[in-house]
Amino acid sequence: MLLFVLLVMMMVSWTEAGYTGGVLTHTSKDVQENSFTVVFRFKFGFSSCGELETWICSGCTKKIDESSGEWCLGEYTVRGSSSFYNYYYGSWSSTWINNTNGVSSGLAQMFIEGRKRSDINRANSSPQTGILPVMRVPSNCQRNINLLTFDPDGDHVQCRHGSNPSNYECYTCTPPSVLSLSSSCSLSFSPTSSSDEGSYAVQLMMEDFPRQTITLTRYDGYTTSISTSSSMSRIPVQFVFKVDPAAPSCTAGEYLPRFLPPTPEHGAQFFIDINEMIEINIRAEATQSVITELLFSGPVNMTKNSSGSGNFTLRWTPSDIDNEESHPICFAVQATSVSDLIRSC
Repeated sequence: MLLFVLLVMMMVSWTEAGYTGGVLTHTSKDVQENSFTVVFRFKFGFSSCGELETWICSGCTKKIDESSGEWCLGEYTVRGSSSFYNYYYGSWSSTWINNTNGVSSGLAQMFIEGRKRSDINRANSSPQTGILPVMRVPSNCQRNINLLTFDPDGDHVQCRHGSNPSNYECYTCTPPSVLSLSSSCSLSFSPTSSSDEGSYAVQLMMEDFPRQTITLTRYDGYTTSISTSSSMSRIPVQFVFKVDPAAPSCTAGEYLPRFLPPTPEHGAQFFIDINEMIEINIRAEATQSVITELLFSGPVNMTKNSSGSGNFTLRWTPSDIDNEESHPICFAVQATSVSDLIRSC
């Protein structure tokens, strides 16, 4: 069985103790009569790996990557069987790092449609997306961030800010004042003043909608129909958006890095077999800065290597347990200004 590997690329440069965001997704597979296998993936970030490792249970959270002293990203995976039932959900709560929009208590919950769909003869799978725990932009630079919006079932995907405490989408639902969000899951940042610099908690909900009216069948045979205006899943996409002091230049490739070939394009898809290694080569440049590292979010056990400044490789080999799943990968390069290096000596 082939697997999807999905890419989202970001140019960022890189925060206080606590939660820095996360993404919850679920995949339905292995249908047998009135039941199926469901895989929940909880990716979440904290300001240290010590917090990450002990947050749910010691030893059951696997580290993915870290930006030393700033954030640590890991994954907690649950696999089990479920009958074709109505809605169910998975969630977590924690305490955000200090942020400008006043969000302290964090809540992330996904809502899952578990009945059999008439168009695919299995339960719904959520959209697949990825994000780094902290994204940084200079206060004087226009930036557009297009989130990955791949849906394994071919559904239409939309995004909105979490806005309903009674439905456990968030406790304090104040969106960042410096970001605008489109329903197509694009975030836009416009140049702003130094008074807006700081960290913001971003709490989004990503939803998938069927492209035609379909019938949903419960384990006991009860059916109902839903239209294209009814969401099937609602998953949280949360991260820290940090507005830094102004950069000397906003031109990509000078102080801020830019990607070069053979780096795959944003949204690229790869089809690979079980036990087949995927290798993703990444190259970036910044003429007025020194590129220091690659940061990524992806499958557990993915490795990264560097072969010189601005040259990186991600490698991963899926096993049988990854069969019939889609795995989003996002990455960013971090750079340090040459003038900063001189001042630090």
